[in-house]
Amino acid sequence: MTDSAEGRTRLLMIDDDRKLCRLVASYLEPLGFDVTAAHTGPEGVERATAADATWHAIILDVMLPGLDGFEVLKRIRARSHIPVLMLTARGDETDRIVGLEVGADDYLPKTFSTRELLARLRAVLRRSATTAAAENKGADAPPTELVVGLLRVNLDARSAVMDTTPLVLTPVEFDLLASLAKAKGRVKTRESLLDECRDRNYDVFDRSIDVHVSSLRKKLGDDAKEPRYIRTVRSAGYMMVGPE
Repeated sequence: MTDSAEGRTRLLMIDDDRKLCRLVASYLEPLGFDVTAAHTGPEGVERATAADATWHAIILDVMLPGLDGFEVLKRIRARSHIPVLMLTARGDETDRIVGLEVGADDYLPKTFSTRELLARLRAVLRRSATTAAAENKGADAPPTELVVGLLRVNLDARSAVMDTTPLVLTPVEFDLLASLAKAKGRVKTRESLLDECRDRNYDVFDRSIDVHVSSLRKKLGDDAKEPRYIRTVRSAGYMMVGPE
């Protein structure tokens, strides 16, 4: 892949709709993006995980020839935490839920406006930059660890361990877990969690936060009906409680 001009954002779009790819490129390139398109699942995986790949973000469609978007995302996540914005069929909640659980950072319906696409891209890129800055702190700095029962959350290393088992979390899931752990015993509203974890102004009724909590509970081995770690507080939000 040829390097982009300094200061430009390198974006990989994996979508078999060539017309849409051209539309996105024509809109984003004057705004500082260099857009490269891949039109099949296997090609997308190859480009996304190439040894010399230097993408800042990926736009990934669910419906792709060769491999569907979920399988493409799984293979990308096995190698990289690069921000991934998934495109889903309009109103298809199943696609959104599966995408977020597999590791997507955000999602958009295929009927998106270019302005919304730009806003979402900028949001996930800001989050990624903040995460990178945290990870690049001095190696000699003492780690900051939060302990809740058998759960240990290392804020500097951005890692979490349940007893002796490392948890495989998406960047959003880690930020969500860290936010709840920091506020152990206090209710965090959906709105505050969205502001902290997604770096974007969401509608307070946006249900994506519930999807992330559901995925996080599964990885913690938690039960929403009898929670040991994350309790739902009706009409308010969520609270980290910790096992008694």
